[in-house]
Amino acid sequence: MADQAKSPLDDAPEEIKLAVDLIYLLESNEIEPSIALKAIEIIKSDLEQKLSATE
Repeated sequence: MADQAKSPLDDAPEEIKLAVDLIYLLESNEIEPSIALKAIEIIKSDLEQKLSATE
């Protein structure tokens, strides 16, 4: 059984892992940066509202 090389991301914080996954998703789907930023602002607003509702 071969050991797999450990990725630097293995020990990264969860938010870094998620950011890398999201960047990969956007780039692999060839999403324009301006569209991605607009979508991120919508997502950010939605998440902030959810956080406020739980406080």
